[in-house]
Amino acid sequence: MTIPANVRREVVQRAGNRCEYCGLSQAGQEAVFHVDHIIPIAADGPTELENLALACVSCSLRKGARRTVVDPASGREVPLFDPRRDDWRTHFCWAGPRVVTLTATGRATAAALCFNRPLAVAIREEETHRLRHPPPGQ
Repeated sequence: MTIPANVRREVVQRAGNRCEYCGLSQAGQEAVFHVDHIIPIAADGPTELENLALACVSCSLRKGARRTVVDPASGREVPLFDPRRDDWRTHFCWAGPRVVTLTATGRATAAALCFNRPLAVAIREEETHRLRHPPPGQ
């Protein structure tokens, strides 16, 4: 699905040019971040601003068409973090360049999307030196 350029610009601006899942900055990245359908097209998710989020390539590909994920602590299926409906700070916080999880949804989302994969942590560490991490308001 092609996202119209004006819609993409709005999504990028609203996200502060950051992945709305793991918080990675688009600045300095070679790969262009994806505009993700929070409710996937496969589940009849609309292509409208309230259903779109900016996602780094890694988070976008790992999320795919999923809406739920398994909490590694309880083994229960829980909703995937929704950047439009959930407050990031309710589910996650920062410990330097690492994402710390605070809820079952946070644990399950961070595990499924590999928020603390070594490359992401290294990039966030570098972003700290460039004053781009932590993200404003997180």
